[in-house]
Amino acid sequence: MISVLFAILTAISNGAASVLQRRAARTVPDSEAMRLSLIGHLLRRRGWLAGIGLVIVAAVCQAVALATGPISLVQPIFVIELPATLLMAGFVLRVRIPGQIWYAVAAVTLGLALGMASAAPGGGSTSVRGTAWVTALIVTGIFEAALIGAALSTRGNPRGALLGLAAACGYALTAALMKDAMARLEGGGGAVALLTSWQLYATAAAGVGALFLLQNALQAGMLVAVQPPLTLGDALISVLYGVTLFGEELRTGWWVLPELVALALVTVGCTELARSPLASGTAPPPARKLR
Repeated sequence: MISVLFAILTAISNGAASVLQRRAARTVPDSEAMRLSLIGHLLRRRGWLAGIGLVIVAAVCQAVALATGPISLVQPIFVIELPATLLMAGFVLRVRIPGQIWYAVAAVTLGLALGMASAAPGGGSTSVRGTAWVTALIVTGIFEAALIGAALSTRGNPRGALLGLAAACGYALTAALMKDAMARLEGGGGAVALLTSWQLYATAAAGVGALFLLQNALQAGMLVAVQPPLTLGDALISVLYGVTLFGEELRTGWWVLPELVALALVTVGCTELARSPLASGTAPPPARKLR
């Protein structure tokens, strides 16, 4: 399935970008938090620029995935971004992956599979009809404002977690807007319809806003505090957008029980993975081989 393939490619690119960006963001002084000058500091760091390159690759892959599949299927797949990145980093750095990391990877993978099989997302339209966007944008704005206001009243990991969730909401909104914009391209209007749609430019604005929030989240707190709300928030809020805006359907009734089990597995797995030295960029150097 094309949408699943490109969703996986998106997850891998985004996961690698998060690690690179966090390593760069942690070198910025606290005095630059929530200021545009934070981006100026980051632009001078090659690791952060490499992360931005991966973000661009991820955006292209995400556009293809959303154009060919429901948002409630595509976005939850992104929970694999952290496990895939850590395993790749361990291979490249020749660092032995400890047993608890493998257990965490298994938990995330099993949780994703169980969640997708239980919820069976599907159906819905490719575009948002009527004035549904008006209500969605108002509610999203209120939610984002509440999160940012709460984050500014605290410091450290709590701030990182709150801003991580705010960034997740921004990325979920970006995905919903992107899917609606891509529908204009496929609706017969071609590139002209896409370029003249407000959704395209709203996608760019939401994406930049989410990126700004993520940099501040990574600068404020440890990855173990930022990554779980970022990953899970993106998936859950995207499903909410899929159901309310695009009319996509999920299984309910007794299926909610395995869905909750799946959510618990993914949460535990992501939290354990985010504690890994590989995720924080502090993994020990590879051991020298004896001759």
